[in-house]
Amino acid sequence: MHELGVLMEVVRIVEDVVREQSLTQVDRLVLQIGEMALVVPSYVEQCYPAAVQGTLLENTRLDIEIIPASGRCRQCNHVFHVSEGYVKCPYCQSYSWELLGGREFLIKEIAAC
Repeated sequence: MHELGVLMEVVRIVEDVVREQSLTQVDRLVLQIGEMALVVPSYVEQCYPAAVQGTLLENTRLDIEIIPASGRCRQCNHVFHVSEGYVKCPYCQSYSWELLGGREFLIKEIAAC
């Protein structure tokens, strides 16, 4: 489960921001995770307590927002929702399309004072 390693890096980044901004308390951390990201949101939630234990984020709440995966067909130019195993455009049945979004893993917000 690589989610723990990813979260430990997130904790390091957030702690750096907290120190740079001279903040004293972090209340909430909001992550955005794409539907097709290589990170599984439920695993992130499970790993979060272990990743923040003994850090400035130990008493924070974690919120995860899922970013839908979307694709654009190169033939008909339609934008559509992409799910696992998608291989063709649902409008024209073309196999020529590009992924526009859905692989993101972002720190969206650090609620702190």
